[in-house]
Amino acid sequence: MKKMFLAILLCKLCSAAGRLLGKGSSLPGKIALKICPEILRLVEVPREIIAVTGSNGKTSTVELIAAILKGSGKRVAYNKEGANQIEGVTTLVLNWATLQGKVKADVLLLECDERYTGQIFAVLPPTKLVVTNLFRDQITRNGHPEWVYDAIRDAIPPETKLLLNADDPLSSCLGRGREGVTWFGMDRCALSLSHPTGIYHDGACCPVCKGPMEYAYVHFNHIGAYSCPNCGHAKPKTDCTVTAVDLESGEITMNGEEHLLLAFHSVYHVYNVLAAYAAAEEMEVPKKIIRAVVNDYVLKNGRTRSFFLGKHQGTLLTSKHENSISYDTNLRYIVTAGEACTVLIIVDTVSRKYFTCETSWLWDIDFEQLNVPCVKQIVLSGRYCNDLAQRFSFTGLRNWSVQPDIFAAVEALEAKGSEKIYAVTCFADRDKLLDYVELEQED
Repeated sequence: MKKMFLAILLCKLCSAAGRLLGKGSSLPGKIALKICPEILRLVEVPREIIAVTGSNGKTSTVELIAAILKGSGKRVAYNKEGANQIEGVTTLVLNWATLQGKVKADVLLLECDERYTGQIFAVLPPTKLVVTNLFRDQITRNGHPEWVYDAIRDAIPPETKLLLNADDPLSSCLGRGREGVTWFGMDRCALSLSHPTGIYHDGACCPVCKGPMEYAYVHFNHIGAYSCPNCGHAKPKTDCTVTAVDLESGEITMNGEEHLLLAFHSVYHVYNVLAAYAAAEEMEVPKKIIRAVVNDYVLKNGRTRSFFLGKHQGTLLTSKHENSISYDTNLRYIVTAGEACTVLIIVDTVSRKYFTCETSWLWDIDFEQLNVPCVKQIVLSGRYCNDLAQRFSFTGLRNWSVQPDIFAAVEALEAKGSEKIYAVTCFADRDKLLDYVELEQED
């Protein structure tokens, strides 16, 4: 008990110091685990533990679930900073715990790194698990999506209730052989396409039997209505369904009756809302509360930021480096907006978690989407601008230029023109832009 007390106390003190210094939220948990390796088994956690994992959308989905649950009157402990490995989860739990080891919350809501689900679920078995999707992501550490699938599958406790993306042929396999799965997905709608898109097609083969997969429609890449004529693996019937989408007005229809507003007009965010809606329904939150929270919701995780640069109005779209679908959906957002614009793409740091110079993932991004009249110029900047330039030399695009120095690129844009600017980069590099622009005040 003395070790537990000391671990909790030091975690709280280190977290307070970290907040003052603007440091991350994993170190306090790492220190606590050194002092008391069994700390997460010793603390008293809420009966309800909701975990969210997957390649993309974890942070936004967790943030929205938390907002809905808090709107229903529940006290929710969740990792706001997105520190989703075992050390970050430990920091979260201990900061919400009393010095005697009781977590003072009604719900523990965990964003979990896919590779760390085994470690986390062994000590904090979730009552409910939301899996957003499984895509190519951080190839240096994750390899192929099917390897990540295996890691998650082996980590799930048998008693955990699963909430799965029915439109993803890979992560939906987690529901095979399990009863009581809640499925969320999207019907064919105005934004649907007849065949998979993108540079590569990871959904070409069935993840169950490796036979050729067929698609009735897709919403992006290979996410949509799939079926395997060989083994029968197909999109399940959905329990929570987006039945109509209007990205221009930012409105979706849920289950044919609920009209919800989108905080961000992207197909990506539609799936974040879907997953959060499904989780809220599982928690028996009244529909009127879900609707009210979603309709008033403002993104707070910094994934998008509005700014001003000279006469330009700008939007930062934070993409995930080493994750091509994250880039693809942001590029699609720019093209769909259809306004005359300059696109600034910055790759200065490949990863904020580990060092690597591996940039093969740039070849998986569908930069060819930018070959539209509204994109007037494209500026490539940052340490890896030449890697970007090599990729762009194969796109057929001619309206791009290279400026390695980010500040020089920003200065040049500020001095000329008044068109809209879209900046696309990752969390590790975003402040290298935002430090030089005037930020629009957030609500």
